Amino acid sequence: MKKYLFYTTILFQMSLLSCQQRSVPQGTVVDAPSQLQWRGEYRDGMYEETGLLMVWPENGPELLWAYEGLGAGFTSAAISNEKLYITGLDEDKLMLHVFDLKGNLLTKKEVGKEESEKWPGPRSTISINDGKLYVYNAFGLLLCLDQTTLNEVWTKEILTTFDGRNTDWGVTESPLIVGDKLFVTPGGVENNIVALNKNTGALIWSSPGKGTLSAYCSPQYIDDQPIPIIVTSTAEYIVAVNADTGELLWSFPQQHEYNIHPNTPLYRNGMILSTTGYRVGSVMLRLKDGGKDVEQVWKHDEMDNQMGGAVKIGDYIYASGHENRYWFCVDWNTGETMYKVRDIAPCNVVYADGMLYCYSERGTMNLVKPNPEQFELVSSFDVTLGTEQHWAHPVIHEGILYLRHGDALMAYKVK
Repeated sequence: MKKYLFYTTILFQMSLLSCQQRSVPQGTVVDAPSQLQWRGEYRDGMYEETGLLMVWPENGPELLWAYEGLGAGFTSAAISNEKLYITGLDEDKLMLHVFDLKGNLLTKKEVGKEESEKWPGPRSTISINDGKLYVYNAFGLLLCLDQTTLNEVWTKEILTTFDGRNTDWGVTESPLIVGDKLFVTPGGVENNIVALNKNTGALIWSSPGKGTLSAYCSPQYIDDQPIPIIVTSTAEYIVAVNADTGELLWSFPQQHEYNIHPNTPLYRNGMILSTTGYRVGSVMLRLKDGGKDVEQVWKHDEMDNQMGGAVKIGDYIYASGHENRYWFCVDWNTGETMYKVRDIAPCNVVYADGMLYCYSERGTMNLVKPNPEQFELVSSFDVTLGTEQHWAHPVIHEGILYLRHGDALMAYKVK
């Protein structure tokens, strides 16, 4: 189906070193590792966990608890203050579920409407910051809720207010928060990317960017350049703007017929990886002139990751393809393919404690050892609970692997 929603010892030591040396933004979306949102603390699929199992039991790790009743949806768990927040669909209503970390449902609350026809269910993972929850629905309604009471602090119709245009499959962006600013991409001609005051919803700046449609992408923040940068993908370009002013810094062409580029750009030390599906592939860009410009380093036509994300371990990228249905290991610096195998692709991928956690669209959860010389599948189990597509990204927190499969949320003990 073409129209998806969006959506050896030295090596091991290199893996750990990679985690320790990655660029750590200073003002990003989270306050501490105990507060997790879209693809972890820094939106890169890396989870700061230790003491995890290196091999799982034959039938998989212990299932601590499961909840069936979320309703349809593709969002991941957001965790803060010993509570887990996740959204689901009830008929046409967007439902917020709040659990404690033992799996007890504490609260279930309607917070608006949600897409119930085109790939039904919420897409955007909740963002948490400074005692507030930010919930974004497929129609462009952004809600700010008090984290304790769940009362409304402010709301804003992003598409209506900023003359934005919705995508074919609905808003999928998880808002990014840096300091007092919240960044979203209405995709309008004049108001392409905007920064709002996270406390009030008031407009701080609006950028026309390149004026093209939003592309299901959750933005990334770069703070190790002279200019603080927001980088994201829109329908036809990878774009970067000054996080303080909204000034367009640079753009780089990236497009296909469906305008689907959901993967958050992966950044390390002046290099940006953007990967997308439909045989468009992956491109590595290098920042120039203190972040004011960019140049292409390499292009990889085969690694066309549609929406599964990628991780960087040592000098290597691990990710799967989309129409090129392979699992890839690619050299970060050169774009050389180290190997490609069909075993688990396509899948979502995250990393923790020296291992890759790969959730396949085929319904298997896989534990893979990162090795640039050969594919090493260590353990695997079938995800039997839940409904519809296996698309939600895994979350790892305090030794627990959280998986969402449509209507079901599962917690596995991996420590």
